[in-house]
Amino acid sequence: MSFRTIAKVAIISLSTWQAASAQPENEANTPGSCDDAVTWWRYNERIAQRDDHESIHAIEQSQAEPRTRARAEAKITVQSSEAKAFDQTANPALMGIGLEETFTGDIDGESTVRALEVLRDDHSASLVSLQRFRGKLGGRQGTFVLQGSEVVQNGKIKATWFVVPGSGTGDLSGLRGEGGFEGHFGKGSDGTLDYWFE
Repeated sequence: MSFRTIAKVAIISLSTWQAASAQPENEANTPGSCDDAVTWWRYNERIAQRDDHESIHAIEQSQAEPRTRARAEAKITVQSSEAKAFDQTANPALMGIGLEETFTGDIDGESTVRALEVLRDDHSASLVSLQRFRGKLGGRQGTFVLQGSEVVQNGKIKATWFVVPGSGTGDLSGLRGEGGFEGHFGKGSDGTLDYWFE
């Protein structure tokens, strides 16, 4: 039992004992009329333990409840892109890519992307990326960071991404989410984000 609960029990017990002591001695020996301070202490201690148990149970239930999720869909258009090799000493080459993108739909705004790419001779590639989105998600204004993992084959890109925890600002503070996108590499794609708030 916490110190706070013990203190509360002691105060309740003292005041109840004083009230009970003032009652006639011939009344029944029940918690409502008992003049025994020890009995009152034990009675109130059981009540406090029950209240603590019920509070803990309520907290556990609220934590176990699934968070409400929503799905956002958007068209992603690449406005500009730039790629530079930073290690070509062996194959495959290691590249750095910068992109400026716009989102339209449930996700509405713009994003600056930086990606590291492993580029093979057949032009297939694997990437990891970070981007900061600025705009609206489901009508809420703010910013957040997406971390992605992408694969390029035959000119098409397929990716998964998630919202970096703690990166949401403004109305998007507490945002969490995961999803991905598919499309043509360097041109445009269709993205989804299943999101919720902490």
